[in-house]
This record gives sequence, C-alpha cells and structure tokens, in this order.
Amino acid sequence: MSNQEALMQQQTAAHDIAEEDRLRADLYDYLSAILARPPAQPLLDQTAQLTGDDTDLGQAISSLARVAAVSKPRAVESEFNALFIGLGRGELLPYASYYLTGFLNEKPLASLRRDMAVRGMTRAQNVYEPEDNIASLMEMMAGMIRGRFGAPASLADQKLFFAKHIGLWAGHFFTDLEGARNSVLYASVGAVGRVFMEIEAEGFRMTAE
Repeated sequence: MSNQEALMQQQTAAHDIAEEDRLRADLYDYLSAILARPPAQPLLDQTAQLTGDDTDLGQAISSLARVAAVSKPRAVESEFNALFIGLGRGELLPYASYYLTGFLNEKPLASLRRDMAVRGMTRAQNVYEPEDNIASLMEMMAGMIRGRFGAPASLADQKLFFAKHIGLWAGHFFTDLEGARNSVLYASVGAVGRVFMEIEAEGFRMTAE
C-alpha cells in the first residue's frame, strides 16, 4: 500500500481553514494513515480514544474505537496483509482503475496523474505503487482541504476532484472492505469510510455549481 509520505508536500505553511474543513481533513488523513499500512500500537491507541455522537458517522466511529481497543498490532498486520497483499494479491484491490475498469493502470490513473500535475502533487521517488490507491487519494483530499499543495482548494475544486477520482468508486470499495472475509478491524474502517463518502457526496451535491 501507499504511505503517508507518498505525496511530497509542495508547501508546508499552515493555512487558516474553517473548523468543519479541518475536521473533514482530519478524517481523510486518518483514513489515509490506516489504509496505507498496518497501524502500530500508537495509532490503535489513538483510534480507541475516538468518540462519536448519535449520527451514522458517529456510531461508525464509536464502533471502530471499540474494536481498536481490543486489537493487537500483530493480528491487525495479518488482517491487513490478507486484505491488501496476500500471496499473489490480497482479497481487495484498492485502486480506482481496478474498480472503474476491472484492470490496473488504466485511464483513471492517467487522468489522476494529469490532475495531480495541475495541482502540484508529485509522488515520492521511492514509492512505486500506482497513485490511484485509496490511501493516496484520501491523503490528496486532505492536502487539498488543508492547503498542502498551495492555497487551500476551493470547494468547487474539491468537488471536481472528488467527483472525478473518488466519488465513483470509493463508496463501493469501503462497502467491500466492510464485508470482506478477512476484515475485523477493517470492517469498522470500511463502515466509517462508507458513511463519510456518503456525507461528502451529499455535501458536494448540495454545493451550488
């Protein structure tokens, strides 16, 4: 899988963004981190401390926290490997190209690379995984919201990027992750991701053109 350093930050200066956007970026960053590699004990401990409200997303987060509290790094690493790596391939292939075309390295990846270049996003030289994996896309959205690649992206630009590269398939991926045979902790990650993608899609739908 990709990692949180897969995208080189083009600008690291802090930007003032709305609290709602900061919380959105936090969740995108969290999903990127836990989907990039098996979580070590500190991330499991942080996850176990999460609390949610009575909304669908809040309940999914609370469920994830409960599972994380009883999860051990070694077991989660085995789960991660079964889901995403396997002997030849994992149970799931978390790439836009695969979900949209049935094959890896297809037109969705080429389209993403063009849009990355426009926005000043580049892949680290020591990372060879295709950029259209779910962890990297979550990281890209967080970076756009926070302003890691320049000024924070406008809501219209976020909406366009989400629609082109995430909205068409990420919900299906998270649903698959939620129900995957090898998912335990990641079933709860899938539930959080699925609900969050629904919220984002609805929020963008309500945004004026």
